[in-house]
Amino acid sequence: MKSHRSLEALRRNIESVIIGKSEPIELAVITLLARGHLLIEDVPGVGKTSLAYALAQSLSLSFKRIQFTNDILPTDITGVSIYNQKENRFHFNKGPIFSNLVLADEINRSSPRTQSELLEAMNENQITVDNTTYELEPPFMVIATQNPIESHGAFPLPESQMDRFMMYVSMGYPAEADERRLLRTFSTRPAARELKPVLTKADVIDLQKQVDQVKIEPVLTDYVLSLITASRQSKHLSLGVSPRGGLILQQAARARALLHGRTYCIPDDIKQLAVPVLCHRVIPESRHGAHKRSAADTAPIILDIVENQEVPV
Repeated sequence: MKSHRSLEALRRNIESVIIGKSEPIELAVITLLARGHLLIEDVPGVGKTSLAYALAQSLSLSFKRIQFTNDILPTDITGVSIYNQKENRFHFNKGPIFSNLVLADEINRSSPRTQSELLEAMNENQITVDNTTYELEPPFMVIATQNPIESHGAFPLPESQMDRFMMYVSMGYPAEADERRLLRTFSTRPAARELKPVLTKADVIDLQKQVDQVKIEPVLTDYVLSLITASRQSKHLSLGVSPRGGLILQQAARARALLHGRTYCIPDDIKQLAVPVLCHRVIPESRHGAHKRSAADTAPIILDIVENQEVPV
């Protein structure tokens, strides 16, 4: 299967610089295939930005990095209209959001107002500035990194913003053997920015179209529905998964099937993706009345829901 070979080449290319993180790499590729956006949260120094760079460099796509700070303005993302005296009119200078792949680095360092500037782009693939709407060229993907909410100077992402991310990924520390390999090969291993592209823009768009053709049987649709319903009925959650969450889980399952060389989904596609797709879309119940959204807290709850639902045969 040609698409499977292409995706394997993409995965191997990224793994040549990101050691011991096969699961986050796979989730990043699935998000790309499913036309989604990726949120990576973890402490500094574990490879969040390197993963984004490695994916970008492996694709022949336009790429821009936006470094979010507490004083960044919405126009620093979307662009700004500047008056041209010679032409006697305003000329719009496009911002970094007009790229195929955008790295929103440390997104929760900026104010909620600036964070929300990405909402229209992530949901509609377009930007509106000065009452003029500009289409974003496909494929379009946002990879956002954020430090844990407890970090100094970090703002929590609004719930509407969290819901726009297809997946939430935590890098975690590498296993001891992987970290030893990382230390020993650091000087000889290529940097993420030195990777050569293995897929073109046309390849990416074609693969995304193939995802739409992956079959998902009605029994698997019912399985997705059972997980969503269980989240809404869970005594451990004050807010369950929305209908959008179910649609996104189903699309992500299709992308995983294609990545694994299949033209049809199996229950394992849904089981393996339930936590990264759903954990940031729910809010845990709190005895103290403070409903704080934390994927680290909700992941075990989603996992428990998955384990207690009957898997279709």
